[in-house]
Amino acid sequence: MSDALEILLTNDDGIDSTGIRVLYDALSEIANVTVVAPADDQSAVGRSISHEVDVVDHDLGYAVVGTPSDCVVAGLGALGPFPDLVVSGCNRGANLGEYVLGRSGTISAAVEAAFFDVPAIATSLYVPAGDLALADVETGPGDYAEATRATKFLAEHALDAGVFEEASYLNVNAPLPRESEGEGGGEGRSTDPAPLEITRPSKRYEMDASHEGDRVVLHDRVWEEMDAEAIPDPDGTDRRAVVEGRVSVSPLTAPHTTHHHDALDGLVETYLEAVPEL
Repeated sequence: MSDALEILLTNDDGIDSTGIRVLYDALSEIANVTVVAPADDQSAVGRSISHEVDVVDHDLGYAVVGTPSDCVVAGLGALGPFPDLVVSGCNRGANLGEYVLGRSGTISAAVEAAFFDVPAIATSLYVPAGDLALADVETGPGDYAEATRATKFLAEHALDAGVFEEASYLNVNAPLPRESEGEGGGEGRSTDPAPLEITRPSKRYEMDASHEGDRVVLHDRVWEEMDAEAIPDPDGTDRRAVVEGRVSVSPLTAPHTTHHHDALDGLVETYLEAVPEL
């Protein structure tokens, strides 16, 4: 097994979540998988990092009392064989759009890996909630079929295909398996895979707030418009692809890059003349 693909698997929903279990089972068919994941839910913590974390043995691997970024650093530096690939997920709930990238613990684990020059895949499941809160929508292992199928395929083939020579990580968002008509006219889950679509993160950002007594309530309006018949995001965006039933794959880069700006050059040149001496 010395030549087998080595994968470090983490998430932000916690090591006991369904999403990480189904990915572990799928990825173990093609790789040696080491799980280093948060002991509890660490959703939306971004790239928060700790100086010291407790580690507990778990039947999947290691449960870290910390954040997804903690898990990646601990996994790469101390707890497992150095991997060929980091996989983060599968998150219960989509991670779509530019403004989500810095908030998501799932994606932050992939970004953390990128700083180590380790390719990564972040995978999330789009769960249509309608008027319900996401927490009130039930999901089971079968609901992750598209997510696990796409992630397994990409993990098995993307390295050799040279995908990560240009992309630092892939942000994958998968729909629920499609309903199809079964024998006798009944409804059932389709076994036909949803197509992959290369996408870019949507630029929509519609946060606002209301002052209610001694509180300020923050509202994320973007998720209120996820109707497949009327979604305003343009073709080619991650949100449109996943709502219309395709698996969105956004190839992204990290660390952040800088660009030459003539206006800033000119401003810097005037600095010493414009500011007073101390």
